[in-house]
Amino acid sequence: MKTRITELLGIEYPIICGGMFQVGRAQLAAAVTEAGGLGIITSKTQVTPEGLRDEVRKVKALTKKPFAVNLNLFPSQTATPNEDFIDILVEEDVKIVETSGRSPEALMPKLKKHGFTVIHKVASVKNALSAEKLGVDAVVIVGNETGGHPGMGDVGTLVMLPRVVDSVKIPVLAGGGFSDGRGLISALALGAEGIVMGTRFMATKEAPIHDNVKNWMVSANESDTIVIQRNIGSPSRVALNTVSKEVDRLENEGATLGELIPLIT
Repeated sequence: MKTRITELLGIEYPIICGGMFQVGRAQLAAAVTEAGGLGIITSKTQVTPEGLRDEVRKVKALTKKPFAVNLNLFPSQTATPNEDFIDILVEEDVKIVETSGRSPEALMPKLKKHGFTVIHKVASVKNALSAEKLGVDAVVIVGNETGGHPGMGDVGTLVMLPRVVDSVKIPVLAGGGFSDGRGLISALALGAEGIVMGTRFMATKEAPIHDNVKNWMVSANESDTIVIQRNIGSPSRVALNTVSKEVDRLENEGATLGELIPLIT
């Protein structure tokens, strides 16, 4: 398959494994890359710059094809040394990064100076336009369906995708609710040049999570997740269970971040 995304990234199929905290490790990233997509390891998962270097080298030992590293820009309880992470990527000759969370503006001069291809994840047309002006090479638009971190709004990918495609000139990837070939074809029909899947790749043998979680995911239906953390400005789609129901109840009662942290963690 050939789209602007496959040509930009040097991959065979316009399918990207989105960066997932704690899940985006070498074995999964290399498996996706070897299959012809783009695998991503998450820098935040590795904690330290040297930890990231070790994980990058693990990927290189498993594949010679292109892969990417996610730089996390979300609010965090611990500092995220993104500048140091970038230094490691320069030294290890990694050329593709995915940025997600807040605006990548502060990192863009350094990333462009060193010739990185930058893919930024957004949840609105406004943010897509801003990212394009900053010089990112492609954007991922995620609608409310997305696992992990949807935007603050309630607009689905079906609506957001063509809006963003009509608004920017750079390639657009679609994220949120995609899990098979039907989804890929629908995204291409709506103007995307590829898809980003996260949750679907969590159910693979290469994903470093417990088999009980994978089995739950395979048997779950469309009503078995919930979006929490909206009142602290960091929406997250998680499994619908006793803990997430309690978080939702507390949020509806106006709970503070301090009250939610023990449950969120």
